[in-house]
Amino acid sequence: MPTPSMEDYLEQIYSLIEGKGYARVSDIAEALNVHPSSVTKMVQKLDENKYLVYEKYRGLILTAKGKKIGKRLVDRHTLLESFLKMIGVGEENIYEDVEGIEHHLSWDSITCIEYLVEYFEQNPERLKELWALKEEDEKEDKAFKAPEQS
Repeated sequence: MPTPSMEDYLEQIYSLIEGKGYARVSDIAEALNVHPSSVTKMVQKLDENKYLVYEKYRGLILTAKGKKIGKRLVDRHTLLESFLKMIGVGEENIYEDVEGIEHHLSWDSITCIEYLVEYFEQNPERLKELWALKEEDEKEDKAFKAPEQS
């Protein structure tokens, strides 16, 4: 299995190729906010591990293994974003939260979250109950804090 850093690169490379048809070192560096030299080192490592084929000055292509893992990583990211939105996490926190947790969850946990998202999609009344519970709790928090602020 790739390291978390390798996963970030594979996810980004896969996304770039899906979106633009190609992924250049400069595109990857910009997307991940890293130096091109760091991208080159990682791309060489990914090449050594058979996730992609890299030719200096010519570009790179994902191998079947790299495509499979890249797609899986993009799907994991999308699932976690959907899940966090679904349970009411603020938009301003979602990206950083996903980045913070995606490498720390087992694939078993990801699968369980996938089932939970599917359950809520099939049972929207349950999701409304969750939101109502959250709203009630937030009202209690505000009521508890209000006297202190006076």
